Amino acid sequence: MRELTVLKSEGRRETFDREKLERSVTIACRKRPIEPNSIDRVVTGIQRQLETLGESEIPSQRIGELVMDALQGLDSVAYIRFASVYKDFTAAQDFARIVGALKDDLTDNS
Repeated sequence: MRELTVLKSEGRRETFDREKLERSVTIACRKRPIEPNSIDRVVTGIQRQLETLGESEIPSQRIGELVMDALQGLDSVAYIRFASVYKDFTAAQDFARIVGALKDDLTDNS
């Protein structure tokens, strides 16, 4: 396995840390009916996607997008929780916008 470097939005670089990714996903899933092995599968899946990109430097935004995609399929509340931090929600309208988009996705997939 090649070592992955995360390119942070402010230009910093840091080594990819699976435990940090797992903590973020676990926090989003806290008090939700989600088994720990489901969280592990999500984290493992994201890590594998990053490894198969063929790049040694991955923008943190790309990781955030992968987490959001995975959480959207796992649990809508965890998805909204993660999105609120990842997208830096500052107002109730931010929540309303993402809930509206989530409802539209659910309606389209029915």
